[in-house]
Amino acid sequence: MPVRPAWLTNRGDSAGGQTRADTRLAPLGTLTPAGRLSSLSGVIPGSTGGATLLAGLAVTPTGTMTASVAPGRALVQSSETAGAYPVSLDAAMTLTFGDGNAANPRIDLVVLRIYDAAVDGGADTKGAIEIIQGAPAGTPIVPTVPPASIPLAHVRVPAGASAGTGGVDWGTMTDRRTGTVAVGGILVGAPTAQGAYPGQYRDGGRGIERWNGSSWLPTEERHYCSVTKTGTYALSANTYTAIQWSQATARTDTVMWSAAQPSRLVAPVAGQYIFYAQQTWPSGATLARTRARVNGDENNAIQMSYQPSSSGGQGTADGLPLVLAAGDYVEMTIFSGAALTGIPSSYSRASLIWQGPA
Repeated sequence: MPVRPAWLTNRGDSAGGQTRADTRLAPLGTLTPAGRLSSLSGVIPGSTGGATLLAGLAVTPTGTMTASVAPGRALVQSSETAGAYPVSLDAAMTLTFGDGNAANPRIDLVVLRIYDAAVDGGADTKGAIEIIQGAPAGTPIVPTVPPASIPLAHVRVPAGASAGTGGVDWGTMTDRRTGTVAVGGILVGAPTAQGAYPGQYRDGGRGIERWNGSSWLPTEERHYCSVTKTGTYALSANTYTAIQWSQATARTDTVMWSAAQPSRLVAPVAGQYIFYAQQTWPSGATLARTRARVNGDENNAIQMSYQPSSSGGQGTADGLPLVLAAGDYVEMTIFSGAALTGIPSSYSRASLIWQGPA
């Protein structure tokens, strides 16, 4: 049989029993833990030479209402007490989707599923690849993944679809496979999965990331935050004003900027930083200055740029090296000898970027 689960049936069972070939083909060993006694379900990475991380068990259209599931290997976690089932598909399998409902579309779910009568109380003990047909509706939803199953793809079946009417719009098919690897291996194809233990690694799509117990972080330590304003703002004459930022457009650490303290860019770790500040000056600005103020101390404010006067659109930008302790913060403060109103929010920008340990 093409779907070959290991550790499911015994020799001599009516289901045929686990053969030596079943055991050799199915993935063995401890895979990515998901709990004390459970493993992360998913497809074992493999490639036929292309760039796809997960080549196995891919669903590919072959006709208006048919698709093929590629050979591959996977692990299917059932309940914690039932354990995880290693599975292989040793030959491509053809699936045929049922005709569409006359009035409404539906979404069908393709799954790799384990039936184990000793666990689920059913009549079957086998592995299978199935289409779980969704309910037709004006706004259809994806069917629930059954227990002891992993999703492979979901397919939207239009109203009235059949082999003679154009069939499925394969461009709307969504790949639902996620990966799993041996414990300690680099997880692939699981961009939204939480980590199982601190120190676990994954391919985040743009580099290797490490799970720290609560979030995935790049293995190369990076800390940066870039902030901008919205709306317009005003400046009083002859006084330094701290810019109140509206949002962080890029941020590695949530502590680096918050709406509760909108003027502050906070150092999450100690080290050498570069503070970048850019200010465009509207018409009427005089003696215009930009400073970096550290920890709110005017005596620890550093001049960054100066514009004697502006007829509109003159700008200044600079970067300033700073050595900061964890929790120190920097504010961008600006000064004009003349009062100004209606300054566009896009005229002010700032960033704080960690360069490395001091």
